[in-house]
Amino acid sequence: MIQISEAAADKIKEMLAAEEVPNLFLRLGVTAGGCSGFSYGMGFDDAQAPSDKEFELHGLKVVVDKESAKYLYGVEIDFKDQGMGGGFTIDNPNAVASCGCGQSFKHKEEEGAPEKCDD
Repeated sequence: MIQISEAAADKIKEMLAAEEVPNLFLRLGVTAGGCSGFSYGMGFDDAQAPSDKEFELHGLKVVVDKESAKYLYGVEIDFKDQGMGGGFTIDNPNAVASCGCGQSFKHKEEEGAPEKCDD
């Protein structure tokens, strides 16, 4: 369903270790809004709902809420360490358009809730 490169998993594990909080995992999600209609959410969490989908990728626990899963099917997350231009990238095969910031996308089947860009 979701793919995370080894480089991205290593960076996320490094960030998790720096938090020094037991039982944290990576939570991915999607919310309506953003410049193109939907926005990605990526952060750490320690609370899981029974309806959440759980994956283990490169030894990393990843959790996605049930509603977000349909927007994230096939997503590939990578990490590029390129000085000031580096960071996480998200390649979503379900997106037909995305904002220049890379944090917002338009889904092929749903409009979402587009908002004015803050550029």
